Amino acid sequence: MNFNKIIENARTSSFGMWKLNFLLQRFIPFNKPHNLKVICIEPNKVQVKMPYIKSNLNHIKGLHACGLATAAEYSSGLLLLSRLGMKKYRIIMESIEVKYFYQGKTDAIATFELSDEEYQTTVISAIEKDGIAYKVCTIHLHDSQQNLLCTAKTNWQIKSWDQVKTKLT
Repeated sequence: MNFNKIIENARTSSFGMWKLNFLLQRFIPFNKPHNLKVICIEPNKVQVKMPYIKSNLNHIKGLHACGLATAAEYSSGLLLLSRLGMKKYRIIMESIEVKYFYQGKTDAIATFELSDEEYQTTVISAIEKDGIAYKVCTIHLHDSQQNLLCTAKTNWQIKSWDQVKTKLT
């Protein structure tokens, strides 16, 4: 399966977007109950919708804080993977910090944007220099009335697969 081709098709057709979301739900089963959907995937921007549904609500009928954090992680990770590709680089989230401002009572949209210049200087140049990059991504989540629900910062560790060392037990 060619991930880059799936991404390109999602950018240009509604069927391609449906196919991307279908495959992502199968490959990342943890996110399936949240019914997260990619609604925009451009070279410099990804938006993920977290619907206001029962499985995403907390005890006071607002969008759950951990669900919002998951949508933030999803959008930033997907944009990085779509830029880097999955074959050459491994990304893993090192940390996440979320600041909450407003209770979500409608669908939420997580938006992450990364300019070409920032991508080159903070990711590619760091990998070329040190073999590893740490990219802090700031993601904004808004509800359908454009209220800022929260801002998340994910810190991704990025390195080529040949640099990855795993311990076998």
